[in-house]
Amino acid sequence: MSLTGAADHWNHRDREDADYYSQPGALFRLMSPAQQQALFENAARSVGGAPKEIQIRHVRNCRRADAAYGKGVADALGLALSEVPG
Repeated sequence: MSLTGAADHWNHRDREDADYYSQPGALFRLMSPAQQQALFENAARSVGGAPKEIQIRHVRNCRRADAAYGKGVADALGLALSEVPG
């Protein structure tokens, strides 16, 4: 599909608002403890069969959104936070 006008020149990776974590973090903090636990378990089921480095990357992204989010997913995956750099 050909694009014209502003859409043809817009690069979504070249944004000033490259904050990918505050919105999921805010949503996580709106959840009840039961909803958060369901999220941890669903995430573990979704990435549990992936290679360990993928699991670690997912936990790192969750932790960037909210520390408790990252810890909950790590716990559900059976990963120690010490295995998740930065």
